[in-house]
Order: sequence, then C-alpha cells, then structure tokens
Amino acid sequence: MSSSTQIIHSIPIDPLTGAISVPIYQTSTFVQDAPGVNKGFDYARTNNPTRQALENIIAELEGGTTAAAFASGLSAIDAVIKLLKSGDQIVAVDDIYGGAFRLFTQIYEKFGITVNYVDATNAENVFNAITPKTKLIWIETPTNPTLKISDIAAIAKIAKASNCLLCVDNTFASPALQKPLLLGADIVIHSATKYLGGHSDLIAGLVVAKDKDLGDKIKFIQNASGAILSPFDSWLVIRGIETLPLRIKQHCLTAQVVAEFLEQHPDVEHVFYPGLKSHVNHHIAAKQSRGFGGVVSFTLKNDTEEAATAFVTSTQYFKLAESLGGVKSLLCHPANMTHKSIPAEKRRSAGVADSLIRLSIGLEEPEDLIRDLEQAFIHIQQEQLQTI
Repeated sequence: MSSSTQIIHSIPIDPLTGAISVPIYQTSTFVQDAPGVNKGFDYARTNNPTRQALENIIAELEGGTTAAAFASGLSAIDAVIKLLKSGDQIVAVDDIYGGAFRLFTQIYEKFGITVNYVDATNAENVFNAITPKTKLIWIETPTNPTLKISDIAAIAKIAKASNCLLCVDNTFASPALQKPLLLGADIVIHSATKYLGGHSDLIAGLVVAKDKDLGDKIKFIQNASGAILSPFDSWLVIRGIETLPLRIKQHCLTAQVVAEFLEQHPDVEHVFYPGLKSHVNHHIAAKQSRGFGGVVSFTLKNDTEEAATAFVTSTQYFKLAESLGGVKSLLCHPANMTHKSIPAEKRRSAGVADSLIRLSIGLEEPEDLIRDLEQAFIHIQQEQLQTI
C-alpha cells in the first residue's frame, strides 16, 4: 500500500452510523452502566472518541503503538520531559525550536534537569556529549529554522547503546515524508498545528511512542496533567491529515523551486534547504525521507536585523506571521520572533544569523512566490541606496 493510500484509509468509518467523517463527540462526561462499568469512556479528560480516533491514526501512520494528543506542541514536549526526574540530563540539538529551549532552560532546569546542546548533524557529536546522567536525546530533523539534518538511524543506535531514549521532533517532515520510529527512535512528537493540521486554524501537539509501556507512561502523564486536545480540534487535525499527501507533495515541489531561485540570487548569502545538493547533509535527507519539506531559510549578504526586517515587511503573498505548514505562504524573522527567547550569541552560534529569514512555502504557484520575493529584494536594495 502506498503512503498516500495508507494515510487516507487510516481514517476510520464510524461503526455506529457509517459516517465517512469521524464524528465530533462534544461531551465532558459519559453515562456509566454501573460504577466503573462503561463503554470505554468515563470522563473526557481521560479519553474521548474523537481524540482517540486521531491518536489511533497518528500511531498507525508513524508506526508506533500508542499516541497522545495535546493542546499544543509545547504541551506535547512538556509531557515527554515529564518522563525524566531531577538529576537527569538531555542531549539536545543546538538549533532547537525557541519554545523548546525556553521550556528546557526556564522551567525544567530549575527542577534539576540539565540540557547539553550539540550540533547533531554529526552523530559523533551526540555520542561525545552523552554522560551517565543522559536519559534522553532530543533532535529535530529538519531543524527549525536552519534545516539541519541529523542521521536518525545512527543516533538511534547511539541512544540504544547508551540506554537512553531518542525523541525526534518530526513536525517539519510529517509521516508523509519521514518515519523516525521505523529508523530506531523511541518517541516522535509533532506540533500538529503545522503540516498535520495544514490550514492555520488550530493549535495541537502529538506524541507517539514505539513501545507500549512507554506509551502508557505518556498516556498517564496526559491524563494526570490534563493538557488534552479538544474534540473539535482533534477533528480538525483528522480533516487536515486527509489531504496531507497532496499538500506535502506541492509544498516540496514549490520549496525546491524557491530554494534554487534564492541560491543564485546576488543578495543572498546562504540558503538552507535539504533538497539542495549544496546542503551539508543532503545525502542523509535523501536516504531517510521521501521529500525535503516546505520550509526554506536564507540569510542576506547584508547580515543585519534591519535588512531582514525591511525584507519581511515588504512581501505581498508571504504573510509575516509565526508558525508554518499552512495553505498560505508565511515568512518570519527568527531572531525577533520564533527564537527571540534564545540569547543572541547562542542563537548565532547555532546558525540563526541576525538576517536569517524563514519561509513557509504554501500552495500558491511557484512563479507568484518568486515574483514576490524578487520585489522584496528590490525594495531593500532601494532602501539601502537611500541611506547612502
């Protein structure tokens, strides 16, 4: 079965009515036949049929045993960190999502969980960073926002040999392109706000565990902490998943065209996109993924926040906004937006330059997006001339 067919037919038909769309069970509680005797549901924080359908779908798509749906991507990350205890250490990718960095450093470090950030593009760096206290390896691949690629299979072997868990943030790729659990990872997380939802109309997070015992621990944390996804938002994610293969295919095709345009533009210093042969780990991305995703980042020759701000405020089709993975193209300036919580020197050392601009390629025609970028380049050139 092809991945597209699997995705479409992972979404169940309602057994009670035959409804082709998963029903929305908008209820807080469920009538019981007797105390503790019910139809599999007692209270909607613990379980809900719509949320359960989504969890079953993403567990199947990722090749896991258990999934849990959360109210946001960060609450999904939070649930995974709650597997740890004081004194434990995380080895995390250095080019990490700013929200995860904030959670790790400003919340969990004060509880005695320490984080060692490394460049995970070379698996040897991960190996060298592990200590007897390391209990979790945390990678994004591709990373946000410089699109670094880590070798999931190689790092999974290191994690297993070191008796620690490997968690992979699969948000940028989605199961349509990449399945980390099948490459040896223990946990996959998603900000379902992005490609899985796909329409910029919800906030959601997902955790998928390969092992049932580990999955049961995540489900316990989900119920105990209560940061659950609502029935309606669960339904929205399911609806988004139905068109995921088609959307991802178009995102990838257009992103490749845009990346190649940017790579030859005289005002661009560096382009970050795994689909370019110039990308340092292009060969690994090609090996472990079925495509290269819909996010492209680049830096300007004029590597200043002022130049980047002028650029991101002068586009027409690319809308200046947080987030990514939707139908409309978005752009952002990570130094002042998604990664503002990371200290400037740490941000720069991880590759997030002052002028770095992140593009989320939508479903517009490639030529329209390129024209939009070109007129933005012309705009900042004119601004520079005016200041001379």
